[in-house]
Amino acid sequence: MKSKILFFYFILFTSSIFAGERGVSVETFILPVWTVIPFVGILLSIAVFPLINSHWWEKNYPKVSFFWIVIAFITMFFSIWKSEFSFMEVFGHEMFHTYEEYISFIILLGSLFVISGGIYIKGSISGKPISNVVILGIGSVLASFIGTTGAAMVLIRPLIRSIKWRKKKKHVIIFFIFLVCNIGGVLTPIGDPPLFIGFLNGIPFEWTFRLFPMWIFAVLFLLLLFFILDFIMYKSEKEVPAKSGEKYIKVEGWFNILFLLGILGSVIFSGVVDLGDIRTSYGSLQISNIVRDITMVVLAILSVKLTRDEIHNANNFNYEPIKEVAYLFIGIFSAMIPALMLLNERGAELGVNTPSKFFWATGILSSFLDNTPTYMTFLETAKGLLHLSVDQLLAHNLGVKIIEAISVGAVFMGANTYIGNGPNFMVKSISEQESIKMPSFFGYMFWSIVILIPLFFVVDYIFFMAG
Repeated sequence: MKSKILFFYFILFTSSIFAGERGVSVETFILPVWTVIPFVGILLSIAVFPLINSHWWEKNYPKVSFFWIVIAFITMFFSIWKSEFSFMEVFGHEMFHTYEEYISFIILLGSLFVISGGIYIKGSISGKPISNVVILGIGSVLASFIGTTGAAMVLIRPLIRSIKWRKKKKHVIIFFIFLVCNIGGVLTPIGDPPLFIGFLNGIPFEWTFRLFPMWIFAVLFLLLLFFILDFIMYKSEKEVPAKSGEKYIKVEGWFNILFLLGILGSVIFSGVVDLGDIRTSYGSLQISNIVRDITMVVLAILSVKLTRDEIHNANNFNYEPIKEVAYLFIGIFSAMIPALMLLNERGAELGVNTPSKFFWATGILSSFLDNTPTYMTFLETAKGLLHLSVDQLLAHNLGVKIIEAISVGAVFMGANTYIGNGPNFMVKSISEQESIKMPSFFGYMFWSIVILIPLFFVVDYIFFMAG
């Protein structure tokens, strides 16, 4: 695994040999809107093909992803066919950063997936409504301090085991995605990648604690709604297991918790320690980021080597969920390159000029695009709108409201779709491996539209419209 990561970085570094003579900044070139067709195509494929033939999809999703990568590159080539610029002049910079981000994205998700697979939490977790609420509540807190992916990977398996006896249980996983995989992660820069990028761009680490009112409002609302729904579902269960006389929680493979802390430390390290960079024609590779990624890979390998097979077997651990995420998201990342470029080029034309509009624009686009570049695009839009730096925005009442809106929109609305945030899709895949029939892409969106969108309107009205 380590050699593959070094190979990817080598590819990024050597990509500079394809540079054109005029450089990579082509401000006069306007990308056609039709270049987003491959991105729409891969989203529709993920949404529709499993509905048409789920067995075919399970065997062929890597081919589908590869197909749309090819179509995306063909589309990009045709978009510059008659222009005066070369392919790499137009797309080289965005490709460099997109694939660098993809590599880090997969390493983070993969290492957390592997390490959490070595942690076996067993005990008297009943799977009843109050027990489920407690797990979701704990996950909503942990998400901000060990990241949404870390919290999701640690808690999803014990949650699934606790509800194994339930006939109606997909709603438990859906609310888990809402809370633990997304909304819970808004309190610190560690919680979700866009907030970490904000931290790297000058927003103080503790600043995100000011988002606590939005966090507690959304979390308590969803926990209350979940408890009501789960209680109704629980009452319809015909076979309820008898109470166990034993009350205990036991953690096996506890040393993997230290590895999780190592992952967390490596992320913080990459953000606060500057070891210089490796410059190419299309961008820079931060050496601290390379150290972070290699550290994560090493910790994952150590976890695999040191964890007993009995623990992996008890967790039904295998690599299929992370393989599915890796295959599908390389297609998504590739196809969204033109979409992100269009957003950067024309984001200012969207008429986003109030906190409320920033909240919805950032959130809706983060539901389908990578929320990190979306966050950065609207942060830059805010700076341009008010003609202020980040430091000045933080000292400006309207600027503060806008950054709050961008932050909450990017994190909260990642819950709107399966692809809105990395752990969403992984939790879905793990749940389906455990024979929980999850909603389709559109089926899940129905849940999010019915439950989350009204909540977000209330959040907007209370916290942003006044701004």
